[in-house]
Amino acid sequence: MFVTESNKKTFQGIILLNELINGARKYQTINNGDDTLLEPLFVELMSHGYVQTSGQNYEASPKGIEVLNTFMKRYTEYLKLYDIFSFVDLEKGEFAFSSYFDFDTDEAWDNFKNNERFDDVRIAVAQFKKLDPAEIVFMSFVNEGRFDTTANGWQIDLLSDAIWDKIERICTTAIKPDDIGQDAMEDMISQGADLMIKLLEQEIKHQQENNQSNNNGGEEVVEEETVEYYQPYYNPFYVSPIWLLPLFLW
Repeated sequence: MFVTESNKKTFQGIILLNELINGARKYQTINNGDDTLLEPLFVELMSHGYVQTSGQNYEASPKGIEVLNTFMKRYTEYLKLYDIFSFVDLEKGEFAFSSYFDFDTDEAWDNFKNNERFDDVRIAVAQFKKLDPAEIVFMSFVNEGRFDTTANGWQIDLLSDAIWDKIERICTTAIKPDDIGQDAMEDMISQGADLMIKLLEQEIKHQQENNQSNNNGGEEVVEEETVEYYQPYYNPFYVSPIWLLPLFLW
């Protein structure tokens, strides 16, 4: 089983902490309506020091804020590195993202990357690097807006088994490292790291050009160390220390 009760609770906790920290509304200690369903989760988070009360409202504690910050660092890295492996032509050894800047519209890019010749190998990469595949899928769901806390009844969806069953099915049916082979996995991950760094360099170049244009030639400081941060990923076995930290200690 990929989605355990422990990481299900972790993912629910991340959604609630994000609501408390970045959401527009308050959650009262005496809830009503669908918010009442969240009470056991708030109590659990509070019992471990991740949530505290302020008057009649719940709020994230410094410990809870630290958890969300750690998750967001992972999520940012996921978007920069692991998402590259969502569209790979395994027969040709081609990454859809190698053509990312060739398209002028999102529609054209979507049509290209959704070609059936591209496979999603994010789970294979996660397993190869000894990461939790369920967390990778959870992040993809967050990125796709599947946890819409502005929708009616989102509390029910968060607590029901439906969305977690979907994550479990994706993890179970996904391409695995054994399907690709050890040498091919190492080569693919190294190619992905090289592509990621080239894309970052291109993105920085575009930012510099835009800033220069907007500032009429004025100087702009660009964080070039962002590229350097990802250099260790040329090693296919490398995992950033931020992935080794437990998010919650239940």
